[in-house]
Amino acid sequence: MFEATVYSKRRARLCALLREKGHKGLVLLAAHSQSPINYPSNSYPFRQDSNWLYYIGLNEPDMAALIDVEDGHTKLFADELSMGDLIWTGPRPSLAEQASAAGISQVLPLGSLRGAAEKRLGLFDVSRIQKDLLVVPLCRLETRAWLEAHLGLALGVLENRESEALIFSIISMREIKEEREIVEIEKAVDISVEMHRSLIEFLRPGWTESEAAALVRYAAERKGCGLSFSTIATQNGEVLHNHVSEAPCREGSIFLLDAGAELPSGYAGDLTSSFPVGTAFNPRQAELYELLYRILGGASASLEVGKNFVDVHKTASILLAQGLKELGIMKGDPAEAVEAGAHALFFPHGIGHMIGLDVHDMEGLGEERVGYAGKSRSSQFGLRSLRLAKTLIPGMVHSVEPGIYFIPGLIEKWQAEALHDSFIDYGRLQAWRGCGGMRLEEDWLMTDNGPRRLGLAFDRSREAVESARRRV
Repeated sequence: MFEATVYSKRRARLCALLREKGHKGLVLLAAHSQSPINYPSNSYPFRQDSNWLYYIGLNEPDMAALIDVEDGHTKLFADELSMGDLIWTGPRPSLAEQASAAGISQVLPLGSLRGAAEKRLGLFDVSRIQKDLLVVPLCRLETRAWLEAHLGLALGVLENRESEALIFSIISMREIKEEREIVEIEKAVDISVEMHRSLIEFLRPGWTESEAAALVRYAAERKGCGLSFSTIATQNGEVLHNHVSEAPCREGSIFLLDAGAELPSGYAGDLTSSFPVGTAFNPRQAELYELLYRILGGASASLEVGKNFVDVHKTASILLAQGLKELGIMKGDPAEAVEAGAHALFFPHGIGHMIGLDVHDMEGLGEERVGYAGKSRSSQFGLRSLRLAKTLIPGMVHSVEPGIYFIPGLIEKWQAEALHDSFIDYGRLQAWRGCGGMRLEEDWLMTDNGPRRLGLAFDRSREAVESARRRV
């Protein structure tokens, strides 16, 4: 946790934003509960709700908070652990001590949550939700059901009753990272770099993909971190989110690692590397990798405060189309090909997303709300997968992650339909179909002085990658 004043100031700022929008009721926030795997006392690793972490900071389950919009006064609702609980957990700070660490002076039992809401708002019923009791989307159904039970509401009442005013107020705060947050994110990126370096420097032909993923997890956990998402460690990089298998790593294949560290504070890193399982890329792989590295550099160089991130995506897409034209795979005018969406056969996802307390920061609040400021997204294949499509401003942290993929089923479908055949040379493409997929990803901070790459220096040029692989 940060110091207590951080959380009290954030809550005060949130209330000020809501008062500007004409609200004067209560904000209701909820911590996550433990999530059982197959019976109550065998749970998945605990991960706290990110909005709770941002405004309350306590990394404990089964809590709720009411924030009074008029004055920012916050009440924490939780129950003290029983002696039976303490046998398993060991000594824990009292609820009063925990509340104090979050800048909260009043703690009440969970059973008094509804009564406290009614005392402030009057007789409580469903009509008060959104108008007087402001809630955010709850990504876990069990959290929603838990809250409904404590509020005396029927199951499912809170579904689709989130407050747009609250959501956009939270987004406006969380998307601009404080200096203390940037320090945490950069720590996560530094450890993420170490995770990637460890695999590039140690993976050998014959390892299984699960062995590779285990080394990456070890590199994170030895620094006291978890993973910011399920590791993608695969030789089938053309499957965008192909997770770990027992397949042995084959000499001559390309290994794609998409993995990041998450600090105990919840802040995340997110990097992707692609490298040969052997000591060097083969000639076709080398041409594609050098093109991908140029696209990464060109997209990063195009980052600029005040620019819409869609334009960064288009810069990367045009560089891809130009490079594939040089290789004989695409043809025609690259800009026209991108406008038509022909390049998306080889690059069917967006160039990046915001990063913070979530690896896809705040997307639990709604991808369009977070990445598009409520505006509609493109329906074009490829472009519609762009998660961030709004103006870049100082304080934003986001990824830049171009990729090049040869997806057999997609190629077959497009070729059968002669889709974009004025821009794609399907005859020459056949020789490249076995190249799989590769992706590179970095994390960037926008500042008043321009963009800054986060994390330790990490050279992913072809020369640096092959040099590292020759030492294996």
